[in-house]
Amino acid sequence: MAVQRLDRGDLWKNKARVLQLQLRQRFRVAVDRHRPSVLADRYFSSSVQRWLRRFRDFRRDSLPSSSSFYRKKVSKDFDVEVDSAIFRMLQAVAVPLIGNVCHVFMNGLNRVQVYGLEKLHDALLNRPKNKPLITVSNHVASVDDPFVIASLLPPRVLFDAQNLRWTLCASDRCFSNPVTSAFFRSVKVLPVSRGDGIYQMGMDMAISKLNTGGWVHIFPEGSRSRDGGKTVRSSKRGVGRLVLDADSTPIVLPFVHTGMQDVMPIGANFPRIGKTVTVLIGDPIIFDDLLNSEEATEASRGKLYDAVASRIGHQLQNLKVKVDKLALEQSIRLENHNKDGAERAANILHQVDLDPFGLGSHEYIRYESLVEETRTKLNDMSPEEATADVYTRTGYSCEGGIGSRIRSYMDPTELMGFAARGLLMNCRSKEKYSDTSDIRPLKTWKQYLEANMLKQWNTC
Repeated sequence: MAVQRLDRGDLWKNKARVLQLQLRQRFRVAVDRHRPSVLADRYFSSSVQRWLRRFRDFRRDSLPSSSSFYRKKVSKDFDVEVDSAIFRMLQAVAVPLIGNVCHVFMNGLNRVQVYGLEKLHDALLNRPKNKPLITVSNHVASVDDPFVIASLLPPRVLFDAQNLRWTLCASDRCFSNPVTSAFFRSVKVLPVSRGDGIYQMGMDMAISKLNTGGWVHIFPEGSRSRDGGKTVRSSKRGVGRLVLDADSTPIVLPFVHTGMQDVMPIGANFPRIGKTVTVLIGDPIIFDDLLNSEEATEASRGKLYDAVASRIGHQLQNLKVKVDKLALEQSIRLENHNKDGAERAANILHQVDLDPFGLGSHEYIRYESLVEETRTKLNDMSPEEATADVYTRTGYSCEGGIGSRIRSYMDPTELMGFAARGLLMNCRSKEKYSDTSDIRPLKTWKQYLEANMLKQWNTC
């Protein structure tokens, strides 16, 4: 009985070994009594590996990877939600309201100096029908759009919400919750996700707006300046896709601004007032040589995107140098104007003190030359002739003002001393005299007027 049990045990062991070999050969699965089974690529059968290779090849051929570039067609009605009736109603109210508030803030509480504004108005209002427009600019502050955009447009254009710009904003910044998402969609902002590449939905939505002849504003740098707007960084590849993948080549209009770093400094919660922003609008950028050349037909899509983005970046950098120069000249001119204004104010204040008595600086110089001429003649005359000649020259005139009337009866040097001694009282004279009748020059002046001038004044 014991021998039979051993034979049966050996028999079952042999069968288990045979089954183990069959499983290992069939499925390449290792059976080990001392450790658990491990499933890895090297243990799969050749048939499973073959199916995996076919699936990977199918995925590579049908879905382009992130490292390859191609032209992705976008239909005009790509995003129905943004163009729904509800959002159009919200845009018709929110866009004109916010746009005009920003326009008043920039042009009323701040100062905007614009060069080449007619180029933007011409591209916006006089471009062919269904011709798309792309505006590109540097990104200095978080409120560049809508503050700068609104400051460049007249109020009548800001009321036309349908034809105003679309722009892009990072989804983690502007679309973090349903409330902010609804608000930014109502002011024509499209969401883009950082790091999702140029073929994401937000870029497709922007291209669909261009395909309908719309206006899209984009910051080619991709984010705000990290040095306070001192330099313009290189442009990202996404702006190249907007230009090349649209159904018709859009008008690309660049402009650069400086001064927004003072209006909305980094870390500020509210914008500042009393600042100056300088904007320089350049000529439309031409890409015909890139698109129609023989090299363009042979170049890859990625290189074309890079070439377009590079040209836009160079144009913005050139405009940046010019706008900084214009801003510097404007600040110097403003300082000189303030100095001249201070000098003019001092002269006016001086003239205000003397003009009621005919002692304005320009008139006094002219009259002093006349007095010197008169004195020279008086020295050559007899006393009787001198008295008659002086009365003839400085006689009373009804056509002149009070200044000319006073000058007619007093020598200018005496009148100057008279005014300096007490007519224009300063603080000391006010403290010294409690009654103005005690001041001797005023008393003398009153007597002189009563005796000589009042009679002729009434007869004039």
